[in-house]
Amino acid sequence: MQFDVCRNRLTKVKMNDKPEILDFVKAMSDVDRLRIIGLLAQKSASAKQIADELHIPFRDAYNHISFLAFVGAVREADGQYSLAPDAVESLAKNQFANRKEAYVPAPHLDAKSRKVLVTYLNPDGSIRQIPSQPEKLKVILDYLAAAFTPGVDYTEKEVNTVIRRFNVDVSGLRRDLIDSGLMARESNGSRYWRP
Repeated sequence: MQFDVCRNRLTKVKMNDKPEILDFVKAMSDVDRLRIIGLLAQKSASAKQIADELHIPFRDAYNHISFLAFVGAVREADGQYSLAPDAVESLAKNQFANRKEAYVPAPHLDAKSRKVLVTYLNPDGSIRQIPSQPEKLKVILDYLAAAFTPGVDYTEKEVNTVIRRFNVDVSGLRRDLIDSGLMARESNGSRYWRP
């Protein structure tokens, strides 16, 4: 189930029971989402309580909770959210239990992008090799940029942590994301964001 923002209320939308690995990685790669998981591991809370306790805007808390509910990490009952530890453990284990021989890209991508992703990604979604051709590199960078939430500020350390999950060439990929305009940063490197 996914919870969509609709006139300031949650509405359930049927979704695929098994979230893709990218959704799981995205859910676990955001600092605020991890803070929400940490809070909900201690106690159940409403969206407003979560926003207040973590000192984040209500809308951001609500969007993060919705995404965590989509991947199955959070459950909602009568406006109270709680962690689904069994689901989190199951999601983490299942992401690697059925290893594929090749990465399977999203079906909505064009054939060329799908071919590039299959060629340059490992079955687990990590980047096997960074292509030198600009158009192929662009496909890989688009894929990597999807791990960052638009409008969310990241420190350089957080950006490095996310990139490291995909490839060890953290500084090179970070620079490529900036140069391609898929990520932006303050001139002093104190803040990064996906435009």
